[in-house]
Amino acid sequence: MKKSILTTIAILSSSIIFSQINILTKDTTKPVQVVETACGQCQLGLPGKSCDLAVRINGKAYFVTGTSIDDHGDAHANDGFCNKIRKAEVQGEIKDEKFLVSYFKLIQEKKADK
Repeated sequence: MKKSILTTIAILSSSIIFSQINILTKDTTKPVQVVETACGQCQLGLPGKSCDLAVRINGKAYFVTGTSIDDHGDAHANDGFCNKIRKAEVQGEIKDEKFLVSYFKLIQEKKADK
């Protein structure tokens, strides 16, 4: 019984890790854009009643598909997407008014001197 539980946990863990490979792997043949990113509803003025990841490209906001708001930390933390607009490096394309992401890396904020 313990073996089957451990095997199940290992399979689930590896599927979670491998499902994120396309988000973590930059395609060196394609350009990388630096965009604003946040909760589409809380920060970028998109319609809806839940919290969903969005990017703003050339002044226009798009919901993101291919990664979710919860893949990048607590959205409701002080520096989370629902409370703050952040910057990210992305690769992808706009299709049907959504940004289909193939690479997404949140840019770490510089710490202010105390």
